Amino acid sequence: YAATSLREDREVVLAAVAQNGYALRYAAGSLHEDREVVLAAVAQNGYALEYAATSLREDREVVLAAVAEDGSALEYAAGSLRQNGHALKYAAGSLREDREVVL
Repeated sequence: YAATSLREDREVVLAAVAQNGYALRYAAGSLHEDREVVLAAVAQNGYALEYAATSLREDREVVLAAVAEDGSALEYAAGSLRQNGHALKYAAGSLREDREVVL
């Protein structure tokens, strides 16, 4: 509900996602591509990966940070990383046993 100018302010968004990673959803689009902002968001709430730019959903470090916070965030990773054994070790047991996720 913040004004557009605040949703575009990198410092404001960094502070917001540190408190609630899901706030990335409301950030200006350009900040969805900002690696530091996205890392802060997924460290607080792995599901914030859903709102990261595609390029960051393909970023191994970003995905591992998200999955380490919540293994179920793996569903928002790029396909190639969903099959990455390193990411799967952080995933919830039910995801590691899900044929579609593993394949």
